[in-house]
Amino acid sequence: MTYLAYSRPWILWALCALACCSAMAGPVVDRIKSAGTLRVCVWPAYFGITYREPASQKFTGLDVDMAQALAHDLGVRLQWVDSSFATLIDDLVTDRCDVAMFGVAALPERMARLRFTQPYLKSDIYGITLKASQVIRGWEDIDKPGICVAVQAGTSMALVMKEALTHARLVLVQNGQTREAELEAGRADVFMTDYPYSRRVLAHSDAFKLIRPTRVFFELPYAYAVKPGDEEWLARMDTFVSQIKRDGRLATAGAVHGLTDIVVGK
Repeated sequence: MTYLAYSRPWILWALCALACCSAMAGPVVDRIKSAGTLRVCVWPAYFGITYREPASQKFTGLDVDMAQALAHDLGVRLQWVDSSFATLIDDLVTDRCDVAMFGVAALPERMARLRFTQPYLKSDIYGITLKASQVIRGWEDIDKPGICVAVQAGTSMALVMKEALTHARLVLVQNGQTREAELEAGRADVFMTDYPYSRRVLAHSDAFKLIRPTRVFFELPYAYAVKPGDEEWLARMDTFVSQIKRDGRLATAGAVHGLTDIVVGK
């Protein structure tokens, strides 16, 4: 399986390209102040990030806390807008929400259509398989002929694994299905995920085991996403990320939700 990674020159080039975009006076900050409401796109099934408990409907996660902090800093109300990785680009560019705050990986495909703040989280990719699996014992068993590798459709894992796999078959899990169910039904041998979701799976069932990469495989930088064309709003969001790093709010939320290992510091 091909090991992929962001090269530092590429990051510098991308950041420079964003910084050099022609500034346009955008309406987002004015609209938020006028309406007194901040609309935040979230994926409500992201454990540890933006997760709505099915029974209680209680909404928890690091980005739930950070969205509340942002609304407080702006002095406005907070409105949640349910979104997903498959729809987040359309949701932003069609103004369904002002910002996406649900662990969105800043991948080149997304950076071409959206604008991102500096990263606040960073996670590698992990495999999850059944403890009883006879075919997946370690990372080296994943990309082999006859192996079915599941990923959630529309996620960063789907984009990465499509390029990385050379022998195994990729299985896209659509909304309404779960990657765990694909394993239990025998339709997949392993599914790929990030650190937050792996914690959810292992915390809720002892039937699964974690497969760690033998070295850094593909670190995903997570950032807050906004639509292009409004440099004032992008700058305000980037300032917010700098502030929560400096004043400890990000580190505190990371500790509360078990994500300290992937929090990006100052």
